[in-house]
Amino acid sequence: MSIRPDNPQIKTSHIRTIGFLIYDGVSPLDFTGPAEAFTRSTGYELIYLSPAGGAVHTASGITIAGTLPAHSIDPSTLDTLIITGSDTLPLKPLKTSLLDAAHHLTHGPRRVATVCTGAFILAELGLLNGKEATTHWKNARDLARRYPQIRVRPDILHVHDGRFVTSAGITAGIDLALSLIEEDQGAHIARNTARDMVVYMHRPGGQSQFATTTEAPSVSHPSLQKAIDHVFSSPAAPHSAASLADYVSVSQRHLTRIFRSELGLSPAQWLEQFRLNTAQQLILNGESISTTAGLSGFGSEDSLRRAFSKWLHITPSEYRARFRSTFPVDP
Repeated sequence: MSIRPDNPQIKTSHIRTIGFLIYDGVSPLDFTGPAEAFTRSTGYELIYLSPAGGAVHTASGITIAGTLPAHSIDPSTLDTLIITGSDTLPLKPLKTSLLDAAHHLTHGPRRVATVCTGAFILAELGLLNGKEATTHWKNARDLARRYPQIRVRPDILHVHDGRFVTSAGITAGIDLALSLIEEDQGAHIARNTARDMVVYMHRPGGQSQFATTTEAPSVSHPSLQKAIDHVFSSPAAPHSAASLADYVSVSQRHLTRIFRSELGLSPAQWLEQFRLNTAQQLILNGESISTTAGLSGFGSEDSLRRAFSKWLHITPSEYRARFRSTFPVDP
């Protein structure tokens, strides 16, 4: 397994066919973003597939006409299959027709990639078991909980694991496409494509999704919910796995077991991510770095900086400059 392609300098002159599996309710940028990148490169032919063929109605109201029925093509003719995502995909049982289409199309291509929640389709088919994968940060916890055999990486934009490539949400599909172009044709071609699209070849600050959330997760186990609610009610307190176990009157081993069962994380891992999310929101709200360190539970600026470096590959000050406003900071 490798997070980046093992040999990004492979070059070949033949035309590669990229198939996009789309369906009613799809997020249009999940396929138009990558499609734009492949179109602005060379050596690619794009086709659009859907479970039944014909018109597909996207989540934004745009209709894509003339898609090909998934079962009408030989999947071995595809170099790469890209399965797109939808906001509603993780919220209800996946349609049999969509799973059947994906099952058919995944048997043959050299690579199979997903954008955003498209990872749930591969997960449901069992194709990501034992592999590392990512998805939109809002859905990463749910993916890990529902499919515990997948090693979910919520802190990265795209993950390459064998012939399967998964990416984070929406615009991360462009990052995914650039990585595939680099794998096929070398960094210089991908770099030229990125310049043409006026996007970053590799986003500054590493590959983190820069996710933040201020909502407490809803879990089924009452002791776990009590522990989570306690942390959210007093984020600045020096919480630990031991203190949370004492608070809910269970053993630390039992608390760790239910954390991993429902959230896919140990108490310590969840606390660090909670503190990081809290710190991100405080910084966006205008708090100073020192105040943020105290209010988020990190306790010191050094601890805060280490967490930002570990998970976001950026300093707290850089994060504030980059994300507080769409307008550049005055010199």
